[in-house]
Amino acid sequence: MSAIVARRGVPRAPWGARRGSMAWLIAGGIALAALNLRTAVSSLGTVLDQVSEGLGMSGAMTGLLTTLPVMSFALFGALTPAMSRRVGEHRLLLAGIVLLAVGQAARSLVDSAVPFMAASAVALAGGAVGNVVIPALIKRHFPRRAGAMTTVYSTALAAGTMVAAAATVPVQQASGGNWHLALGVWAALAAVAAIPWLALWRGEPERRDTPLRAGAEGLLRSRLAWAVAGYFGSQSLIAYVMFGWLPLLLRDNGYTAAQAGLVLAVFTGLGIPVSMAVPALATRLSGQRPLVIAFAVLYAAGFAGLLTGQALWAWSILVALGGGTFPLALAMLAMRTRTAAGTAALSAFGQSAGYLIAGAGPITFGLLHQVSGGWALPFGLLFAALAAQVVTGWYAAADRVLEDETPSAPAGRRGDHVSRGVRDLVVGRVRRSAGAARHARSGDGVTVRPRLTRPAGRRADRRRSPCR
Repeated sequence: MSAIVARRGVPRAPWGARRGSMAWLIAGGIALAALNLRTAVSSLGTVLDQVSEGLGMSGAMTGLLTTLPVMSFALFGALTPAMSRRVGEHRLLLAGIVLLAVGQAARSLVDSAVPFMAASAVALAGGAVGNVVIPALIKRHFPRRAGAMTTVYSTALAAGTMVAAAATVPVQQASGGNWHLALGVWAALAAVAAIPWLALWRGEPERRDTPLRAGAEGLLRSRLAWAVAGYFGSQSLIAYVMFGWLPLLLRDNGYTAAQAGLVLAVFTGLGIPVSMAVPALATRLSGQRPLVIAFAVLYAAGFAGLLTGQALWAWSILVALGGGTFPLALAMLAMRTRTAAGTAALSAFGQSAGYLIAGAGPITFGLLHQVSGGWALPFGLLFAALAAQVVTGWYAAADRVLEDETPSAPAGRRGDHVSRGVRDLVVGRVRRSAGAARHARSGDGVTVRPRLTRPAGRRADRRRSPCR
C-alpha cells in the first residue's frame, strides 16, 4: 500500500484535510457513498419473492442469490487493495459507486435469472470496494478524527440499509406492482453519490510506497489480523442470520406478517442510533474490551429470551442493541492501525475473511432448523458464534496495532519490534561506552561510567501516532 509522505513517521495531513472546503467535500462524499453500500442488498430482500417468481428462479438459484452479497464482499474486498495501489483510493471509490449504479440499473431492466444475477454481482462488487476503501480514506484524510468520521460512516451505512428496506415496497406499490422500478430507483441515489468524487477526480494526493509489508503473508502471521477477522465474521454471521430468520421465528410464535415486519423494521432502525454512539464511545477508551463484553451480554440475554417464545419484541430489541458489534468492528479497523496503508490492509483482510465466515451462517442455521424442526439447535450455532466473538474480540480490543505485528523489513530479515528493541539497546550501549572512553582520554582525570539508554518503546511511538 501507499501513504502520504511523512515526517518523523507521522503522515502529514493530506491536501483535502488541510483545506476546510475540501475536507467537507470528502466527508460528504464518504457519507453519500456509505448510504449506497447496502441498498443493493436490503432493497432486494423485501421483494425477493416477487423477483424469484417473476424471473422463474429455482429454489437453489434463489438461495444462491441470498448468499451472493457475502461472497461478493469477500472476493472483491480481497482484490481492492491491489486495485487501490494502481488507481488511487479516490478514483477507485468513484469506480465502485459507478458499479453500484450500473449494476442496480441493469438488473431492473432484465427479465431472466442469469443476467439478473450478473448485474447483482456488479452492484455488489461496487459495495465491496466501498467497504474496504472508505475506512482507509477516513484514516488518511481524518487521522485525528477517525472516531467521528467512523460514526458518520457507520450511521450513513445503517440509514441507507433501513431506507432501502423500508421504501422499496411502497415504491413497488405506487408503480402498480412493478418490482423492476422499485429496484432501479436506487441507481439514482448512487449517481448522486458519485458527484463529490467526480469533483475530487484530479485531486488524488501524491503518495509513495511505505515499508509496511502488510500483504497476505504478513497478515496471515498476525494474530491481530485474525482476531479482527474473527470478530467481524462472527458479528456478521449473527446479523445475517437474524435479518433472514427473525421474521419466521416471530411468525412461528403467533405474530402476523405485519407485526413481524414492524418488529424487523424497529430491529433495523435501531442500528442508526447505535451506530452514532458506539464509535465515539470506543475512541474514548484505550481498549474496547468493556464494549465487547457488554454487547456479548446483550446478545446472550436476547437469544435466551427469544427461545422462551414470550415478549419476543423486547428480546429482539436486546439483540438489536447487541448489534453495536458492527460499528465497533468498523471502528477497530482504524484504531488498530497507525497508517492508512495499515487500515486498508486490515480492512481488506478482516472483511474478506469475515464475510467468508458469515456466508455459511444463514445456510447452516436453516439446515439445523429443518433437521430439528425447532429453534433450540439452530440457536446453538448463534451461541457458538457468540463465544468465538468474545474470544476474538478480547484480543482485537486490546491496545495494540497491526504494524507492531507485521514486519516491515524485506522477507528473510527479522524486522519486528522486538528485534529492533534489542538492536537499539546494543547500539546504545556501544555508543555510550565509546563516548565515555573518549571523555576519559581527554585528560580531566575523571572516569565516567557509561549509562545505558532505554530504547524508545511502543508507548512513545503511539504518542506520536496520528490515530491517538
